[in-house]
Amino acid sequence: MSNKNKTFAILGLGIFGSTITKSLSDFNYEVIAVDRDIICVDRIAEFAANAVQADITDIEQLRAIGVQDCDCAVVATGSHLEDSIMAIMNLKELGVPYIVAKAKNKKYMQIFEKIGADRVIRPEKEMGERVAKQLVSKSIVDLIEIDSEYSVIEIVAPEIWNNKSLKDLDLRTSFGINVLGIRKKPGEHLSISPSADYVIEANDRLLVIADNLVFKKFDKSFNR
Repeated sequence: MSNKNKTFAILGLGIFGSTITKSLSDFNYEVIAVDRDIICVDRIAEFAANAVQADITDIEQLRAIGVQDCDCAVVATGSHLEDSIMAIMNLKELGVPYIVAKAKNKKYMQIFEKIGADRVIRPEKEMGERVAKQLVSKSIVDLIEIDSEYSVIEIVAPEIWNNKSLKDLDLRTSFGINVLGIRKKPGEHLSISPSADYVIEANDRLLVIADNLVFKKFDKSFNR
């Protein structure tokens, strides 16, 4: 589905919800942003296709602004248990295909899963784990766990890979690693699907995907 056709509803416009709204807007997705606080709504209005002051616990208000037509909704009010529960239940009743909910702790997470959230995230916990993994590896620049088995990781190319082509390194066979992209320096445009003839240079950053066990097993090889 193209960016122009896929729509999102963000319920709750604190730091978390506002950040998601801005990021989706940057990727040209259509966003309905909702909060009962008009100050939060006004703050995010320029980034949303529709920024609305509404009560997310009121299904009729959500229906009136078209939340039922969204492909995905994010309940971003993780610290307000009752509001989040009502919002998730409303979204389920409205038939929103995919519901993401923010939870502040494990208990909230379990509740949201039981009432039908398709994905529940704990931002502080997930970010803490992510930062810890970066700290213990000199090469890992960024890490995103796709699931319990696979991760996408941006690494600084180990020195032993310098001046060798991707074809010669054959990382898929040697390490079970697939190279998705390469960037020459921080902040530079990522070159997707590099040629097998590409020769690794010092300080190249590789975006790779592999089994989590592979990264743990070969992390010493990544460290320069």
